[in-house]
Amino acid sequence: MRRKLPPNVEMNVVKGHTYLSYRIGKGPRIRLPSDPSSDEFRIAYAAAVANEVQARPKISVDEPRSIAALVTSYLGSDAFASLGDASKQGYRSRLDQIRRDHGHRTVAGLTKDRIEEKILKPLANRPGAKIDTLKKLRILIRHAKDDLKWLDRDPSDGIKRGKSKEIRAWTDAEMKAFEDRWAFGTKQRVAYELMLNVGTARVDTHLITWVQADADDFEYTRRKTGVPVLVEKAQSLCAALAALPRKHVCILTTEWGKPFTIDGYSGWMRDAMTQAGLPLDCRPHGLRKTFGRLLADAGATAHEIMAALGHLTLAEAERYTREADRRRGGRRAIVKLEDHKANRTPQTPSKGLGKVAKTIGKSK
Repeated sequence: MRRKLPPNVEMNVVKGHTYLSYRIGKGPRIRLPSDPSSDEFRIAYAAAVANEVQARPKISVDEPRSIAALVTSYLGSDAFASLGDASKQGYRSRLDQIRRDHGHRTVAGLTKDRIEEKILKPLANRPGAKIDTLKKLRILIRHAKDDLKWLDRDPSDGIKRGKSKEIRAWTDAEMKAFEDRWAFGTKQRVAYELMLNVGTARVDTHLITWVQADADDFEYTRRKTGVPVLVEKAQSLCAALAALPRKHVCILTTEWGKPFTIDGYSGWMRDAMTQAGLPLDCRPHGLRKTFGRLLADAGATAHEIMAALGHLTLAEAERYTREADRRRGGRRAIVKLEDHKANRTPQTPSKGLGKVAKTIGKSK
């Protein structure tokens, strides 16, 4: 009868040899003697258990009215509970970072100078992280001031938010390079067509199902805002979907046939873009921006773009129409300039009429 192994001991057979290891979950393996009935095994097992207990993180208690306590309070608030799932994930990631780096600081000790020097200055070479940290810190300060009454003022007043580099739309050359590299029948092409012709963000794309694809129109709900979106399927999207084999309820799957996580999908798309020769500043989310640009260039109104992209405010959609108007205006300006150049000299020289022109290219 096979001897039952102690808790957290796993057996592995490699090339006919049996190995025993102590392991918690997916943690590191600690090799143990192969005979579980021996004294050597019992001693090694006891040492492994003792080391694991010592290595366990100690449960920390937030200091009263510290930033760590403020983060804990906000994460349990109605304001945080009302956020969408995607927003919660982003908020929690940044708030956990603030807790790790500055949780020991007191809320009452926050001043404009300390926020700039201790919290924001270390992020000077990461403008996106700096802006997001200030944004989340102001949310925490508002919670401390209005809900908890820990503050009677906002110590972040007067701090400039700064600017981050906005994700840009893809150029026509970049779109062609991706299409040349990933033909119809590949998952990469389907992901590209979805983001380009439906305007889905990565959080909306990675779990799209064939049920959605088979409908007459494409319908989904933006996870970021909860806004329902319905668009007609473009011909190129229909061609990409028709050429892709169906192996799962989700359209896009990993090489193991499982649905992507959000980060896994982002990394997979980045690899596909790298293989297509696209630069690093060309981002997957830029396809959503490209969708808005193409709609504006086609003459779609701001309200139509707002509906297609699932925006909450008209101002977001109007940005695309303004950019399209600027591009059209630039083209018209060059056409007028070329016409002006062509008409500066008479088409029929004066010599042809038997007279010598006194001036060339000058009007009276």
